[in-house]
Amino acid sequence: MHFDAFDRYHERESFLHHLDPRVKVVIAILFIVSNALLPDGAWDAFLFAWAFVLIANVVSKLGVGYTFKRSIIALPFALVAITVLFSIPGKPVFSLQFLMWNFTVTDMGLLRFVSILIRSWLSVQMAILLVSVTRFPDLIHALEHLRVPAVLTTIIAFLYRYLFVLTDEVFRLLRAREARSAAAAGSRSGGGVAWRARVAGNMAGQLFLRSYERSDRIYNAMVARGYVGHLYTLNPHEMKSSDYYVSALAVALIFITQMLGRF
Repeated sequence: MHFDAFDRYHERESFLHHLDPRVKVVIAILFIVSNALLPDGAWDAFLFAWAFVLIANVVSKLGVGYTFKRSIIALPFALVAITVLFSIPGKPVFSLQFLMWNFTVTDMGLLRFVSILIRSWLSVQMAILLVSVTRFPDLIHALEHLRVPAVLTTIIAFLYRYLFVLTDEVFRLLRAREARSAAAAGSRSGGGVAWRARVAGNMAGQLFLRSYERSDRIYNAMVARGYVGHLYTLNPHEMKSSDYYVSALAVALIFITQMLGRF
């Protein structure tokens, strides 16, 4: 069994898939930074940025609503900014009574909160699109080309690679537990809460020991094969004229987004 829920790449024969990964990474970063710099309530700019994402979805052949559907799950994390509803001075909109506290939502606080939600939502969509049209090894190699510290890219690469292995290991441990705690038909296997907590603790310890031993074997195997701290890829990553044209077009569109937000 191979667990691949972490792999979000979707193979397609599209223009975006064949772009140089460095171009895609730079455009995604510029897009996210541009959203963060937009002022509150820049609705025209937000709409233009969303149109940018939708067009990219169509060009990638993933479907116009591909990133929209997958980005909804990230919106609850933006609720950490809910305090701005009450902390930003402005005209009161309505009040909420909770126990002995009275919270007043202001118009400026509501404007800031909605703007934060939209910025986060658009940025998550761009990040989803990036990992959907770029293989992870190419993404890591692009970060190396962009002078991201080698230690950081190596850690990310190994973390991604062995998440799959560790997840498979967890499933093997779970199957072993079920095989050793069988029960009669219709009854629950295993013991009570204390038994399950003890078994879960033992499984976590086993997973740690197996991971530690595996890391030592992997390191020795890589050193034996000449690993010197640099990751290689089969793709040459050579910039073509189309990559430069797309980069210029994307920068121009991001610049227009900023102009729409400020004028």
